[in-house]
Amino acid sequence: MDINPIVLSIPVFFGLIVIEWVYDWISKGSSYRANDAFGNISCGIFEQSTGLLVSILTVGLYSITYEYFHIWNLEQNFINGVLLFLGVDFLYYWAHRMSHEVNLFWIGHVVHHQSEEYNLSVALRQGALQKIFTSPFYLPLAIIGFSPEWFLYILAWNTLYQFWIHTEKIDKLGPLEWILNTPSHHRVHHGRDPKYIDKNHAATLIIWDKIFGTFQAEEEHPHYGITKPVNSFNPIDAHFKPISDLWDEARDLTVRERIQLLFAPPGWAPKRLGGRQYAPEVREESKYTVSLSVTQRLALIAAFIVQIGFVSIVLFGAKSLTPIPLISAVLIISINIGTLGTRANGRNPNLIVEALGLLATPIFTFWFTHNSILVFGLIIAILVCYIPFYRKSQNTAHVV
Repeated sequence: MDINPIVLSIPVFFGLIVIEWVYDWISKGSSYRANDAFGNISCGIFEQSTGLLVSILTVGLYSITYEYFHIWNLEQNFINGVLLFLGVDFLYYWAHRMSHEVNLFWIGHVVHHQSEEYNLSVALRQGALQKIFTSPFYLPLAIIGFSPEWFLYILAWNTLYQFWIHTEKIDKLGPLEWILNTPSHHRVHHGRDPKYIDKNHAATLIIWDKIFGTFQAEEEHPHYGITKPVNSFNPIDAHFKPISDLWDEARDLTVRERIQLLFAPPGWAPKRLGGRQYAPEVREESKYTVSLSVTQRLALIAAFIVQIGFVSIVLFGAKSLTPIPLISAVLIISINIGTLGTRANGRNPNLIVEALGLLATPIFTFWFTHNSILVFGLIIAILVCYIPFYRKSQNTAHVV
């Protein structure tokens, strides 16, 4: 169990995304937009890279709880494995449900729901703060006596299952819909229509939603996204706008009301300000979009692939990095995907900041790998991919 199944699955994730994207294009579908897919995957990159810094708070919390408070030393056998799977799935349901019903937790999870499309790339769109808020929910498993290594392994498979349900290309699956979480059930979960909001929180087994009253079958086609759209493809905006929105909601509140706001459901307000506001009916489909030329779209995809290469170098070698280099790598990644996110929004980033991020990329790569050929190829790739961005273009951002 030394190998993380999620790490092994990364190439498979990207392969399936490409296949679905090509199928969508051939069948003249509308599930993919280059900017949106960039935003989804770059949010995942931001979550994974920053997660290297906060793992001591998440994995460490479980490990410490197990070390000092576990009751039994459970063997790793089939029966205990089934019990652990059920425990992880059950506690995931409650962690996920609370992430929708508590404002403080919602700012960590809302990032996953911001995309106005629904495809496999959305599965990779995760919030950097989410693990901090949800990791305490799993501590009962540590107290019972499931070792950290075993827990993380089962949790990884629980996470992997959820990848394939982020698609519109699979219809309802007959009797499997009674027990398992399926693409149909999860499409409901991503809908912003009032009847679909806060429904179907399950990971693998939909039975939890049916038991605890949060199940909703897919009926009308969902409208995806959130009621307060982020209107940006930049992963940095995606993470900080929910915090900014919550801050704005707290401006006119008393200290007591601000504390209530943190633990109240989204849309809550004190009675003196009108009480809780519920999601309105979706009367007209609207999506944030940006007009980019074909050259700019191709350059965005190519530049992003180059950045994914650098991110892979960091993620796969993170265990050998000391804190200062690790923090530096995360900062470089954040700058690069942030400036690319600005370009995905049809605007030019601060050129000095962009240049510093791009310059630091091959320098760090050489320091880390000592591979001159790799660094030379990286420099050439950066030059080729970024040149189109410096040509004059008529990019506009608008809602359609």
